Amino acid sequence: MSARERILRRLRAAPQSLAPLPPDVCGFYAAERKRSAGDDRTQRIARFCGQMAGWHGEVIPVTRGSWAQTLRQLCIAKKVGSLLYGRNTPYAKVLEDAGIGGLTPYDRPVDVWKTDLFRDIDAGFTTTRGAIAETGTLIVWPDANEPRLLSLVPPIHFALLDADQLHGTLIEAMTAQGWGAAATPMPSNALLISGPSKTSDIQVTVAYGAHGPKELIVLLLVGEGEL
Repeated sequence: MSARERILRRLRAAPQSLAPLPPDVCGFYAAERKRSAGDDRTQRIARFCGQMAGWHGEVIPVTRGSWAQTLRQLCIAKKVGSLLYGRNTPYAKVLEDAGIGGLTPYDRPVDVWKTDLFRDIDAGFTTTRGAIAETGTLIVWPDANEPRLLSLVPPIHFALLDADQLHGTLIEAMTAQGWGAAATPMPSNALLISGPSKTSDIQVTVAYGAHGPKELIVLLLVGEGEL
């Protein structure tokens, strides 16, 4: 009998243990929610801002009446000559009326203008589906109106986030928004974005903007009394 056969024989003769139970993810987070029941909106906002800052992202509180003008001033300050956006979104009209120079709708297949998209666009603007306070992460839900390249290609990514959609954890966001349900089908790519793009492939040294936006600026929609 060969060594291989002896090993296999011992393995087959060994007592068979029960398969391990899958982790109780829902139970774990239910206990976490009970433990952090005192967390309120103000604490979630503060936690999100702190975590996002740790990822080198910037959060700017704005109101529904001021966000577009704030974005306009940011574009001027950062010398943004072309701002890519989705034309058929709930916020497009406000964006178009703000007088932002160089507004460019994302209205063509990528193959038609790939060179211009990667070479000439200075910044991209997207809406968000929400965010996760625990990790300082945006939830971006690409679709035909706001393709994923809108947030992944331009050197600067401006993202509009409603503080009402700021959840404590990822599972809370998934549960509250009904991800995967018939009324909320999943997109081909659900993007979870924590700060600008980064890599540490070279000598384990973190470099930002290596394969995507060098800057992430979140315009956080809050109430007048929260500014």
